[in-house]
Amino acid sequence: MNRILIFAIALIITSCGRIGMNLPSNRTNTSEVETYNPKDHYNKMEVSIPMRDGIALHTTIYSPKDTSKEYPILMSRTPYSCRPYGSNEYKAKISPNKRMMKEGNIVVYQDVRGRWNSEGVYDNMRPYIPNKQEGEIDEASDTYDTIEWLINNVKNHNGKVGVWGISYPGFYSTYSLLDAHPALKAVSPQAPIGDFFFDDFHHNGAYLLSYWRATAVFGYMKDQPTKEAWYSFPELGTKDQYQFFLDAGPLSNLDQYYGADNVFWQQLKDHPNYDEFWQKRGIIQHLEDIKPAVMTVGGWFDAEDLYGPLNTYSHIEENSNNYNTLVMGPWSHGDWSKDSKRQAIGNVYFGDDISKFYQENIETRFFNHFLKGEGESSGLPEAYVFDTGKKEWATFDSWPPKNTVKETYSLQRGQRLGKMATREYSFQEFISDPKKPVPYSEDIKMVFTPRKYMTDDQRFAARRPDVLVFETEPLKEPLSLAGDIMAKLTVATTGTDADWVVKVIDVYPPDHKDYEETQAYLKMGNYHQMVRSEVLRGRFRNDFSQPEPFVPNKETKVNIKLQDVFHTFKKGHKLQVQVQSTMFPYIDINPQTYVENIFKAKEEDFKKQTHRVYNTSSIEFTVLKD
Repeated sequence: MNRILIFAIALIITSCGRIGMNLPSNRTNTSEVETYNPKDHYNKMEVSIPMRDGIALHTTIYSPKDTSKEYPILMSRTPYSCRPYGSNEYKAKISPNKRMMKEGNIVVYQDVRGRWNSEGVYDNMRPYIPNKQEGEIDEASDTYDTIEWLINNVKNHNGKVGVWGISYPGFYSTYSLLDAHPALKAVSPQAPIGDFFFDDFHHNGAYLLSYWRATAVFGYMKDQPTKEAWYSFPELGTKDQYQFFLDAGPLSNLDQYYGADNVFWQQLKDHPNYDEFWQKRGIIQHLEDIKPAVMTVGGWFDAEDLYGPLNTYSHIEENSNNYNTLVMGPWSHGDWSKDSKRQAIGNVYFGDDISKFYQENIETRFFNHFLKGEGESSGLPEAYVFDTGKKEWATFDSWPPKNTVKETYSLQRGQRLGKMATREYSFQEFISDPKKPVPYSEDIKMVFTPRKYMTDDQRFAARRPDVLVFETEPLKEPLSLAGDIMAKLTVATTGTDADWVVKVIDVYPPDHKDYEETQAYLKMGNYHQMVRSEVLRGRFRNDFSQPEPFVPNKETKVNIKLQDVFHTFKKGHKLQVQVQSTMFPYIDINPQTYVENIFKAKEEDFKKQTHRVYNTSSIEFTVLKD
């Protein structure tokens, strides 16, 4: 980001305070927005835009009926359909938020290549081609060609284009930054996929079984444009996903639900390691010398795409000199686009109108500044982040903040978590049984993708013999974590493979009051709120591309990076760390005997093993200092 601009923004931030309450809101009357019908104010047009190779992409254009002024173009490209189709059928909400819809923009939605009503062949996370030769295409060229057509064929625009999208459309938003069209001025990747080996379908090499049902969405190809879904989800005959996957057994048994015609299922099975197939589908590594302004948005409790936004922001910051800002709120996947009055994740309540504040004071401000020229500066800081412990917004001129230090806590005998390492030689051990894996949630459910568990109560896990617990005394002073977490484990196993899961937990005091959202069978007193968790498939401890077995009973170093947090553990709360080897069925079960490809493991490969964690293990936190 331009450093002069940072200085100007810093002056604004200083006068606004930590929670930004004094930032001008330019609020639109809420009742007016809620009764706003896009059909009364926008004309809709559907067109097929030709790409450089002749393939046509279905594109929907909503243009304001008021032509007394020019408008920027706001575009979102999606694999999920820009329905409803038909020139007289309208979305209930167009634009990133309701305020922007009412203010007026030319809003464009497009079915990406090979999806829904667009022509062409779909490629899941299509690789970027940096130096394209004649006839070569990727999502960057499709975006460029689309913008070029819009600039030359749509009336009443002001020559400026913005792109936004959430989740997979967030990936396409990031993609628009590569070989960007000169008219592209502002881009907001929101919960963007950054790399399928670390987002959505894998975490550090472990397959996220909870996303298995989503394979239907991405795996089946179509050979012609369609306005109807050409895929269907498997019928499982139960609402109990834990029992379903436990009964199903090895991943190879799931072939009965997805055959050879599901391309993505075959790709997952054929590429269990971080090989060239996955590497070239990552987009993070290409984010260099970016020109448009970027606002990356994510949720601290996004189970799907947390790696993507944090790494998209940081890589652009390190390798470009553009306007680049980060927004992270107390949201699960895409919550910031909703209209919920009370913002809660599962049992934990964070405050009122948090998404509304973001939409009106952050998102709208970003796009209006760069696309409509409102204000001499955007008025936004480098990082607009929500402290999920204090439950308030904070602003910083960098992320992680500059005033942080690394503090190391050791995993000690007697379930203690302390800053003073002991000199004794000791370990704790547990038996990991593939037949009785640790659940990731107490809830009996069948979910498409998980959300609530990111703040779930972890008492049920703490009371299991196959989960190790390390905990501080009640804190005498608040402790604010602001940045990444590194677990540095020394472990051993009687087997030749294992997963290692580390969870960071905020233990509430015994007298904490319940929230409106607290489940009936729970109490918030002594609630064990998960703040962050992560898994590492042990075979990838040294290299995600080159798996290697463990030597049975040999002490081995395993480092696990947990994604950033911004959370204050309040006075009287306790900081807890849990270590386990299963988190089912969020994560698939490791056989615990080394096989070349876990997707092809057999029933006999799954063995009960004993795992040890030595007291030389520690966890390194990024701590914010006043």
